[in-house]
Amino acid sequence: NGKNVAVIGIGISNTPLISYLVSCGACVTAHDKKTEAELGEIAQNLKNIGVTLVLGDTYLDEISGDIVFKTPGMRFDNPALLKATENGAIITSEMEVFFELCPAPIIAVTGSDGKTTTTTLIYKMLEESGKTVHLGGNIGRPILARVEEIKDTDYVVLELSSFQLHTMEKSPKIAVMTNITPNHLDMHKSYEEYIDAKKNIMLYQGAEDILVANLENDVTAEILKDAKGKTRGFSKVGAGEVTLKDNAIFFGDEEILNVTDIKLPGVHNVENYMAAIGAVHGIASKDAIVKIAKTFGGVEHRIEFVREIDGVKYYNSSIDSSPNRTINTLNVFQENVVLIAGGKDKGISYDEIGAPIVDACKTLILIGATSHVIFESVNKVLKERKAALPVFFEQTYEDAVWRAKNQAKSGDVVLLSNASTSFDMFKNFEERGNLFKELVNRL
Repeated sequence: NGKNVAVIGIGISNTPLISYLVSCGACVTAHDKKTEAELGEIAQNLKNIGVTLVLGDTYLDEISGDIVFKTPGMRFDNPALLKATENGAIITSEMEVFFELCPAPIIAVTGSDGKTTTTTLIYKMLEESGKTVHLGGNIGRPILARVEEIKDTDYVVLELSSFQLHTMEKSPKIAVMTNITPNHLDMHKSYEEYIDAKKNIMLYQGAEDILVANLENDVTAEILKDAKGKTRGFSKVGAGEVTLKDNAIFFGDEEILNVTDIKLPGVHNVENYMAAIGAVHGIASKDAIVKIAKTFGGVEHRIEFVREIDGVKYYNSSIDSSPNRTINTLNVFQENVVLIAGGKDKGISYDEIGAPIVDACKTLILIGATSHVIFESVNKVLKERKAALPVFFEQTYEDAVWRAKNQAKSGDVVLLSNASTSFDMFKNFEERGNLFKELVNRL
């Protein structure tokens, strides 16, 4: 109340946070690279509640205030933030303040792959068990704006990115690490810095807190050894507390879930269920876990069935923002795949994606900034095998979808799985996936 607060970044995700800060009595200045015309109604609404706007190319000049909320994608060592710190500002983020204020136990999930599905599973398993659960982080509305609704008897489930964790100095009651592979190296200075950011999810845990981690991933298996509290490792090969035996997931000696009950396709989703079971064991009921497995069809934009046309099934997996995610998605399908891929480069290697594409795909359609690196990886494999694969480069998604329709035959699958982020052409992967679905539904 009465503090001068700067918020960097205006958009759908940050406007509820700004409104909440105003309701707390703060004097808020909002900074964004967009112009007032580009922000449109959002800008006017913020001005109506007394927010001062600093917009355009100079939006980071002269950031000041008692407290500065940085957007998660902004590095903590940005010169504008360092200057604000020198002038006496406290640099924080929505998630850091939420951890300070939240009265309920927090279960948080991070990882390079699988975190959205795992977070959603945990949320649904607890909800089905009759718990009051709040979902946030990378999912849904900013959760800080809802903190006063949360009771100490509730549960909070968060999906946290490396950007959100980078400057965190608090850890959740239950931390889940699905896996760690090279990712977001366009934002992090090194793979080691990326790993260190992820480690913050468990670094400040106490003796009674729990770390759930993947024993089949070398990085998370090592991190598990450094746990400050209790550990629950999961593995398909028989190690750890959550294991796969006789086609069923066990917690210790107790059978929790038969794999045949899982509606979601793919081995990677079995791993997501193992991670979720590791988190909710002792809180969610076994009946609730089984019911979710039998009924949950997946999160939007993750191997999402769109429609079938002339015997061809169309799937939207726009959430696949790394090569590893696309590889996992390709492994789900037994049919011939017409793949649409490409997007913004995160500075990670695409060397491993060539062989899975050649193995699974009858046609490759490339669009976006990473088209050339994906093609290089595929072409290398084609030369080694003396094989052929039709490859098309398209400039628009309209052209890409029409090309896919013309290449696909009855019994094939058309799959959008980009292996790259969406930020070369879209605001986020949801916008990309929604355009794909709209185009497919027009066919």
